[in-house]
Amino acid sequence: MLFVAESAKERIEMLRSDETIGKDYFIRVSVTSGGCSGLSYQMDFDNEEQPNDQIFEDKGVKIVTDLKSFLYLCNTTLEFSGGLNGKGFYFNNPNAARECGCGESFAV
Repeated sequence: MLFVAESAKERIEMLRSDETIGKDYFIRVSVTSGGCSGLSYQMDFDNEEQPNDQIFEDKGVKIVTDLKSFLYLCNTTLEFSGGLNGKGFYFNNPNAARECGCGESFAV
């Protein structure tokens, strides 16, 4: 399962209202090679499901990931932090053995 923190839900709803992103769009999350720790997160709005997608919904937010990425993301929570020292969207991933200082890449 992938989870959505209340802070991330509120920010996603705000983006949808500000940027004409339709209700048929969902959050696509994936993991790719790269970054200072070896693996990087990617997140975007999408409206096309793929055959091997894993689909989750939490707090009314639909999150989709491919099967390979799900192996790294299982039980991860999408969060949002705003303000002057905020990170924006970030992932609280219990599977990460270490993360880089910026929080955009991780290793297992």
